[in-house]
Amino acid sequence: MRNSVWLLAAGLLLVGYGTNISTPLLVIYREELGLGDSATMAIFTVYVLGIVSTLPFAGPASDRFGRRNVFLPFVILSALASLVIMAGQSSFALILLGRFLLGVVSGAALGVGAAWMQELMGPGNEQRAALLTTIVTYFGFGIGPPISALFDAADINPLTWPYLLHVAFTALAAPFLWRLRETVDVDDPSVRARPIRPRLGIPPAARPVFWMIVVPSAIWVFAFPSTSFALFPVIVAEQVPDADVAIAAASGALTAWSALLARPIVGRLGASSALPVGMVMGVVGYILGTAAFATGNAWWVLPAAIMLGASSGTLISSALAILGERAEPSQRGTINSTVFLLAYPGMVTPILLTTAGQWVDLTTALVAVTLVGVGATLWSVVARQRLALVG
Repeated sequence: MRNSVWLLAAGLLLVGYGTNISTPLLVIYREELGLGDSATMAIFTVYVLGIVSTLPFAGPASDRFGRRNVFLPFVILSALASLVIMAGQSSFALILLGRFLLGVVSGAALGVGAAWMQELMGPGNEQRAALLTTIVTYFGFGIGPPISALFDAADINPLTWPYLLHVAFTALAAPFLWRLRETVDVDDPSVRARPIRPRLGIPPAARPVFWMIVVPSAIWVFAFPSTSFALFPVIVAEQVPDADVAIAAASGALTAWSALLARPIVGRLGASSALPVGMVMGVVGYILGTAAFATGNAWWVLPAAIMLGASSGTLISSALAILGERAEPSQRGTINSTVFLLAYPGMVTPILLTTAGQWVDLTTALVAVTLVGVGATLWSVVARQRLALVG
């Protein structure tokens, strides 16, 4: 069992790594292709379209056909997406296609991987499984930016070699991932009868918690860190022209790796208590990032990244653990995919803010979204008290 857990963790890490290779390179693509802020943000956020195209089906499909048969092909597709982006480095359309394919991968692999991890670790370990899934996925998110920045700093074709490295690692890992233990009995007649149509998969006993706690907070899982991965480093780039790629890479890495703080936070407080704490950290991160842009202190995006990453990790770990404890085994893949389906639309936050910035100034747009975050934080506190959740 332990070997299977760590092999699955490696697969999740590879998916996360492939997702963020291009993040610090956005400033290069913007210069090379002559893109505006909104077009640059589109490279980042088209990923969401790929996610929503597969998330509604991936969980139910894995409940029916097995975790491995769904998970592994999409890990391989992640490497193919890297090849598309690498080949299209001078083509905006191909870069968008590659990012879309990475979204397809995340939509299929992350929710299924989270369910598989819970099953491999067994009943009673839902919170530990949610934390491990979060840690390895976000660690993967954090590897991509510094590797890309290192190739850029060494002037070793940063638009090619980081992607090739991801392809090589995936090719090495794929044969081992196929040996992972399957946890769904696909020969069971009741399993073969499971529908693949999109559904939430929320058992009746979990619905009050789902609607009052998970739904209002889930979109912030990626609304908070997406600004740190893609928006704040881009809008402050002109303030640090000689360090734009470096600050983008540092912001991306700090955002991802700060999600590891979810382990002590959720472990000490419990999932339902940690969720409002995650919301507070996200709001503080927004305040710091907005101040960096408004005052010209570009390096403030780095403490903002720490707060936004810690917030994201805490929120997704809490949501997965809260529902994982209440999930029916036959719908575990569906319910985890539902959490990610609610979370990933938050990735469009950067492009929404830059678009709003064309109508009002960007600082006003940032202040407005921060105030919405404050409202959502207050709701998470009130809802938890109303449902009398403990831990």
